[in-house]
Amino acid sequence: MIRSARCCILPVVAFALIATLTGCSTVKPWQRGLLADPIMQPDRNPIASALEEHVFFSREAANGGRSVGGGGCGCN
Repeated sequence: MIRSARCCILPVVAFALIATLTGCSTVKPWQRGLLADPIMQPDRNPIASALEEHVFFSREAANGGRSVGGGGCGCN
């Protein structure tokens, strides 16, 4: 039992360590201008964001926390 638990835990710990170490990167000063571009913002178009939120809300009953709660029937 202990050997099988150790066998399963080791890959999980290795994956978590690799994911943690590769998640950070240093941004050089000349790259910051590209990252600050409005096209890099996820909600740069408020009409498209509202439409996408409505689709998720009415079709999947998955609300992103920006509007009212309700069911998935689309009758709100």
